[in-house]
This record gives sequence, structure tokens and C-alpha cells, in this order.
Amino acid sequence: MPNVEGYIERKSMLYKTGVEYGDYTINYIHGCAHGCKFPCYAFIMKKRFGQVKTYEDWLKPYLVSNTLELLDREILRLRNKIESVQLCFTTDPFMYGYPEIEEMSIAAINRLNEAGIKCTILTKGILPQRLAECSRDNEYGITLISLDEEYRGRMEPGAAPYDKRLEALKWLHDRGCKTWVSMEPYPTPNLINQDLTELLEAVSFVDRIIFGRTNYSKEVTSGYPEHKKFYNEKAKEVIDFCTNRKIAYHIKEKTITE
Repeated sequence: MPNVEGYIERKSMLYKTGVEYGDYTINYIHGCAHGCKFPCYAFIMKKRFGQVKTYEDWLKPYLVSNTLELLDREILRLRNKIESVQLCFTTDPFMYGYPEIEEMSIAAINRLNEAGIKCTILTKGILPQRLAECSRDNEYGITLISLDEEYRGRMEPGAAPYDKRLEALKWLHDRGCKTWVSMEPYPTPNLINQDLTELLEAVSFVDRIIFGRTNYSKEVTSGYPEHKKFYNEKAKEVIDFCTNRKIAYHIKEKTITE
């Protein structure tokens, strides 16, 4: 198992966010070893603000060593204002193959749950079974944009295999945990030709599905001229599937264009 590249400290941990996953978020890891080849929003933002120079540097994760101390202090001040906390907005709380990050994530979730705060988790790693012992208000999610391992190896080379992600999510679901899936960034047919229905059927046990287009990619905007029509059709397919199966859903902004 690889170790984190090193340790850093931060001055604050909980901050307000406008994303649909939670009204607050925490980011206690700098960088991500998953090495996704579609444009990484987190890396783009970090580079824009001068917090990282190259993508190679971004692939070396650093752990925030004072995470729990910051949470202990900030929870006291913010606990009555927070509905839920997302882990994590700019990195992955269960980064594949990094047990030290997993331990910090479990500890952070426990700190928040002990204060009565719900957590929403999203990962391309493997959700640990210990999460079943945490608050039943928590929501556990995986990113799943395909079932094709060749595509995963090409586009998410450092992330967990798709079947392992799905197996861990189903295990938590079977034990009464709330589960969800993010199908974002969903690829256009020039990237991989696949059947969305097959993917939807594979995750039909979850409580919620989020669907979104691929952003910041010339392979989509220039390489597939029919991308707007494609995403309109696929979003409708998700809506119809979820409506028929009584699954909650959310279509990301700008996915539907007409």
C-alpha cells in the first residue's frame, strides 16, 4: 500500500459550499492519486489559484495532519448551522489503496456524526464496511460512469475497479445504509460506446442517482458534434428510469440544454 506523500496543516476545515451533495464540505487531503484523464475540476481550480503546478504533483496526496483538531473547534461554532457535510469536494475520502486516508476519513465522519451532523460521501475508491457502524443518516456514494474496465483503466487508472466499487456500495445498501451513485462525467460515444440502461440496471438498488455531462473536454465539445442532443436524450433516459423505479434523481446543471 502506498503512503501519502507527506503532511500539511490548515487554518480551517469546514466551509460552506453550493453543491448539491451538502451545504458544507471538508477537504483534508491535497491532491489525488486516481489520475483521471478527463479534465479534473479540482486540479483545474487548484492550478488556477497557484496551489499546485503540475498534474504530476497533484497525483501525490498530502494529508492534513490537524484535521481532527480543526473539526473539534469548528463543530462547536457551526453545528447548529450545518445540515450535512460532504466528503470531499476537491479530492477523494477513500482514495484507492491509501489506508492512512481511510483512517482519517472514518475519524472525521465519527466526529461529525457524534455532533449530530450527517455526512455525504462520494468516492472512486472502495467504501469500507466500517461505515455501516456510523450514523444511518449518512449517505454513501460512488462515481460510476461505465462498467467497462478497459475504459476505467484508460480514464481512471488509479481508481478502484468498477465492480469493486459497486460491490462495496451494495454491501452497505444490504445493511440498511443510504446509497447513491454519481454518473458524472458521463462519456459520449466517441469516448466509449455503451448502453446506459445496463449501467442503470446495475445500480437500481440505490436511493439516488446523479447524472451529469463531461465538462472542460474538447473531445466532447469538438470531437462529438451531437453532444448536446446526446446528453438531452441520456438525461431523459435517467429521468424515466428513476421515475419508473421510484429512485430519487438529480440532473446536473447544463446537462440538459433544450
